[in-house]
Amino acid sequence: MTKATEKWLSVIGIGEAGVANLSPLAQGFIDRASLIVGGKRHLAMLDSSQPSMVWESPIESSIESILKYRGTPVCILASGDPLCYGIGVTLLRYISIDQITIIPAPSTFSLACARLGWSLTEVETLSLCGRSPDFLAGILAPNAQLLILSAGADTPQIVADLLTQRGYGDSQITVLEHLGGERERSISDIARSWSKSDVAALNIIAVECQIDPSKTPLNCLPGLPDSAYHHDGQLTKREVRAITLAALAPMPGELLWDVGAGCGSIGIEWLRSHPRCRAIAIEQHSHRLQFIADNMAALGTPHLQLIQGKAPAALPDLPTPDAIFIGGGVTAPGLLDTCWTALRSGGRLVANAVTVESELQLLQWHQQVGGELTRIAIQRTQNIGGFLGWKPLIPVTQLVVVKTAED
Repeated sequence: MTKATEKWLSVIGIGEAGVANLSPLAQGFIDRASLIVGGKRHLAMLDSSQPSMVWESPIESSIESILKYRGTPVCILASGDPLCYGIGVTLLRYISIDQITIIPAPSTFSLACARLGWSLTEVETLSLCGRSPDFLAGILAPNAQLLILSAGADTPQIVADLLTQRGYGDSQITVLEHLGGERERSISDIARSWSKSDVAALNIIAVECQIDPSKTPLNCLPGLPDSAYHHDGQLTKREVRAITLAALAPMPGELLWDVGAGCGSIGIEWLRSHPRCRAIAIEQHSHRLQFIADNMAALGTPHLQLIQGKAPAALPDLPTPDAIFIGGGVTAPGLLDTCWTALRSGGRLVANAVTVESELQLLQWHQQVGGELTRIAIQRTQNIGGFLGWKPLIPVTQLVVVKTAED
């Protein structure tokens, strides 16, 4: 990120009504700019002969061009609030705020809430602009109110189909077009009946979630039902998974390595705990990678990063993790050492073992670095003739250790 003491870059939020509704302050930044940057739609709103530049793809190339103007006034035109799923978020990765003046317009979310009478603090928001529609599955809940920024005119139909497929076909959908402009319009219908084809490209989707009474909703707490996953038997069982996630203790923005990921259940539930959590699943078997991909889509975590490879060889070039889970391959030579070296100070390492050989590895590691060893024994009921009996699952030995500054 570049630093400077003088603000030379301005980012002006523009609504559907265009530059006519801008404040004198915002208009002044435009008038003084030696370069104006924006999309074709924004630049077409200007009646000016000032030098201008249309965003290129990838956007990083445009930012490199903007940085060449550092020290001279540059103005960027953005939609609504530039820091609400907007260009302002991207710019701040490259340019510090002490160089930027940001003047937002009302966000599309705010305008939608004003039309619907919804409280913005009580709704779930999501952008599908340049993102997989599978993210929607991560915020579905009975009676939830959702606001979804569309990627285009076909997004409402995609959302309606996904809602129906996931048991939310009775949900009310309202599509709001061109909010704040002369062409503003809203269209409503039930998800399972949605068939509108004359939708504007600029739209936001409001959903009032209603789940089919025959469906059981999935929450964001650890320990989803085992039946929620496609797998070949390499699945951390529900009760052990809940204990494991509690030991890993995900915090917003933290990164998890899920080593020997199996069907991806630990990484997926880590991501479901908070939208800013990040995770990398490392798995050597290609058919299990397909299980992970299927589960990512079904459970709303398409941002889980997949690495095909065998640990520890696949680990050295990965970003520093805040937590590591080893669910398989703990006996691989050098695996524990490699993971421990990579883990940041204060990070958590959790390893599960079900064989005598892997238990021995955890015992030796415990003697070396400390931590806590726990034996997890779960029993589930099973029919025995006309009665119920207890069927034990394979016991799991779990090591939990926090890396200190001295380690």
